[in-house]
Amino acid sequence: MKPLRFAVTPGEPAGIGPDLCLLLAAQAQPHPLIAITSRDLLVERAARLGLAVDLLPVAPGAWPDQPAPPGSLYVWDTPLAAAVVAGQLDKANAAFVLETLTRAGQGCLDGTFAGMITAPVHKGVINESGIAFSGHTEFLADLTHTRQVVMMLATRGLRVALVTTHLPLRDVADAITSERLERVTRILHDDLRNKFGLSQPRILVCGLNPHAGEGGHLGREEIDIIEPTLAHLRNEGMDLRGPLPADTLFTPKYLEHCDAVLAMYHDQGLPVLKYKGFGAAVNVTLGLPIIRTSVDHGTALDLAGTGKIDTGSLQVALETAYQMAES
Repeated sequence: MKPLRFAVTPGEPAGIGPDLCLLLAAQAQPHPLIAITSRDLLVERAARLGLAVDLLPVAPGAWPDQPAPPGSLYVWDTPLAAAVVAGQLDKANAAFVLETLTRAGQGCLDGTFAGMITAPVHKGVINESGIAFSGHTEFLADLTHTRQVVMMLATRGLRVALVTTHLPLRDVADAITSERLERVTRILHDDLRNKFGLSQPRILVCGLNPHAGEGGHLGREEIDIIEPTLAHLRNEGMDLRGPLPADTLFTPKYLEHCDAVLAMYHDQGLPVLKYKGFGAAVNVTLGLPIIRTSVDHGTALDLAGTGKIDTGSLQVALETAYQMAES
């Protein structure tokens, strides 16, 4: 199989994303990886880390067809607005972060890249710059003109997808409509079949309220919205179980008989997954016309430039992107 090109975006320049990109250079890769970032930033961070990395310039019209030799990294130079100090956020570079994502996403859309792998961004500093930003998932949905995408995190033995993502908790219940739940469930079901090779995915669905509403005594979303929507989809042949209380769903009794869990909101499902597989998990955006995977951790500003980081999650994100593209 001919090698496929993949884009890597380092996210927040003051965080550990640049460090992760540099550490990738020490590992042989089966496909060409293009780091979309500032070359000057990588030079400075490599010096700080004491790493000898050969930065190989690439750009539109001069893309490589073979993986970079060990100890080197392809770089599509993207200028910073301000100098970066490891560990110190600067809102002046918010537009730089979004430009790297735009270059990667557009490259996936036009076939330059087979997929994109993203290191963590800092949502707060981007918003402080005056740019409305709620996360990679929503940004890439807008970029690709995708009406609905689904965030799914996965680690060994557990996949968790979300009906809602980065919303204040007080807004979650209003966001869970029959229409949204149906769209998300269809995307999850279809991508588990088409991108992960599961012919009949088994999906467990969390309730929204404690004890899945306790028969309506602790909320009626399960009765009025969730169960009727699931019943409609079951009639089409989907294997859906729920709504189940989230505090007991994440136990071996249930998980050993499922392929994915559908949680209603961010902090309902992801703390369990990250407890189980932090550092060895991957974030996959389902429903996009492109392949996008990401690490499962944040910017770790306090570790930037220290050399005390683990590339495990990034390696899982790379391997997942490779597998999805190759299939």
